Amino acid sequence: MADAAGGRQEIWVEKYRPDRLADVVGHESITERLESYVARDDLPHLLFAGPAGTGKTTAAVAIAKELYGDDWQENFMELNASDERGIDVVRDRIKNFARTSFGGYDYRVIFLDEADALTDDAQSALRRTMEQFSENTRFVLSCNYSSKIIDPIQSRCAVFRFSPIDDDAVAAHLADIADREGVEYTEAGVDALVYAADGDMRRAINALQAASATGDVVDEETVYAITATARPEEIEEMVTEALDGDFTAARSTLDDLVSHRGLAGSDIIDQVHRSVWSFDVDDEAAVRLLDRLGEADYRIAEGANERVQLEALLASVALQAGE
Repeated sequence: MADAAGGRQEIWVEKYRPDRLADVVGHESITERLESYVARDDLPHLLFAGPAGTGKTTAAVAIAKELYGDDWQENFMELNASDERGIDVVRDRIKNFARTSFGGYDYRVIFLDEADALTDDAQSALRRTMEQFSENTRFVLSCNYSSKIIDPIQSRCAVFRFSPIDDDAVAAHLADIADREGVEYTEAGVDALVYAADGDMRRAINALQAASATGDVVDEETVYAITATARPEEIEEMVTEALDGDFTAARSTLDDLVSHRGLAGSDIIDQVHRSVWSFDVDDEAAVRLLDRLGEADYRIAEGANERVQLEALLASVALQAGE
C-alpha cells in the first residue's frame, strides 16, 4: 500500500503489534501469568487456544522479544502448520532448529501456529520431539480448537485460552491508532468497526486502515461498505419479516444483501446468530430460528448453494410463523 508521497505504507497490524506482554490488549490475566514465566526465565511449553485475531501470535512474539531482546529472531522460529502439515516438518525443520547452537541462552523457542492443522502422525512426532529437546527448546503451540490437539501434547503444555477481545478494549485500541495516524473518525464509525470485527483485533485494525485509505472520515457508512458487513438493523429487519410470516419481504431484503451488496451467505448466518437474542422475539421463536440456522450453516459448510439455503431458512421460519 502506497502513501500519499508515493512511498510504502506499513501494515498497521504489524506496525502496532506490541513488543511487550504488558501491552497486549484484552488478556491481562493471561499476560500476567506469562510475564511471571519470563521474569523467572522458566518458560514451560505453552498452548494458546482461541479464535483468530485474539492475540496468540502477538503474545508468542512478545515472549521472545522479552526473553532475547535484540537476539529474538535468532532464537525464535515460527512455523505455520496449515501450510506444512506433514510429519517431515516436525522431524526435519523443528529438529534442525532445536539442534543448532543458540549463543549463550538456555533454550530457544519454536512457535507452531495453527497446530490443530497438523495430522495425528505429525502431532505424535511433535510429542516425541518435545520430549527429546525439552532441555534446550520450548514449544509454543497456537490453535483455534484445543480439542484437535492430542492429549499427550496438551498434558505437556500450560494451556491458555484466548477469548474474543472485549468490544470496549477493541474500540479504545482503534481510537488510539486512529489518533496516532491522524485519521478522522466518528464514534459510530468505531462502533461499526467493533461490530464487524466481532472480537478479532486483527480484522478491526485492517478494516480501520482500509477505511482510512479512502481519504474520507471513517464513519459508519464507510466501514460497512469496506468490510462487506450488513448493518445490524438490516439483519433484524430481514429476520423480523420472516418471523412475522412475510417471506416475500424477507427474501427481498436477503436479495439486496446477497445480489446487490455481495455479502457471503456464511457471513449473513453469522450475523443473524450474533443478533438473535437482541431481536424482540419470544424464546420459542428464537429457538426455532437457531435450529434452522444450525441446519443451514451445516449444509453450506458441506457445499450446498448459499442462496438456496438462506431462502429455505427464511421460508421455514415464515411458514412456521403462519401456522
